[in-house]
Amino acid sequence: MGFRNNKLGFPKDVLASRSVVKKGEYALLTPDGMVNNVIPGFTKCDTTILASPKMGATFVDYLVDVKPDGGVAAFGGDGVETFVYVIAGEIAAAVDGSSSALASGGYAFCPPGKSMDLKNKGAAAANLFLYKRRYRPAKGFQEPPVVIGNVADLQAIDYEGMGNLKFYNFLPSGDDPSFDMNMHILSFEQGASHGYVETHVQEHGAYVLSGTGMYNLGNEWMPVRKGDYIFMAAYSRQAAYAVGNDGPFAYIYSKDCNRDEVI
Repeated sequence: MGFRNNKLGFPKDVLASRSVVKKGEYALLTPDGMVNNVIPGFTKCDTTILASPKMGATFVDYLVDVKPDGGVAAFGGDGVETFVYVIAGEIAAAVDGSSSALASGGYAFCPPGKSMDLKNKGAAAANLFLYKRRYRPAKGFQEPPVVIGNVADLQAIDYEGMGNLKFYNFLPSGDDPSFDMNMHILSFEQGASHGYVETHVQEHGAYVLSGTGMYNLGNEWMPVRKGDYIFMAAYSRQAAYAVGNDGPFAYIYSKDCNRDEVI
């Protein structure tokens, strides 16, 4: 096990952290506390497990640096759906023997009946955000299809009519109820914010891609910035606004959808 930020040795200040963890409610994880894990099937990878059922999530999120000639083998399958987003670098993503090159901003969704292989064939490390979740079938629908694309090819949508808050939608779950989850990016310009503090049944895992913001978690406002990870459980109060002058405050996040609650 090692530290993701490679800050080793004696601390230069008192031990302190912005991280906050309230299991089953919400969490803010900062890079200074993130560690690398050894996981079978993850070869030449620095892998941090961000959210898991141990935190109260129904999914698992990972932050992975794949070194040259490294990769992830047989990710998902046996009822587990998966998603990969390339933060930086390039990888090859293979599903059912069909391989696609994914550069920065590239993504792939793999349905629960298949597994995905990821390989870094380049000369530099690739930085990935990975997600997996046990799929919930819906009566009358087959499992969803493979989806591959790049965020650069997606249409930016004004989030709830606000022109300074852009929304990117990765999967066609709004038109296809076979999907039980989706992945999005929200990008806040300076002065942008949610229109209200949300309280809903969906849970989220969010990784901050750029900028600085203030996030309401459980009705406590917390500073967040690039490299932070946020978990929001069902009904956790949540909202954000952008601060600072370091560009848009943007994060990628997951959302469960298209399913009724089980009694």
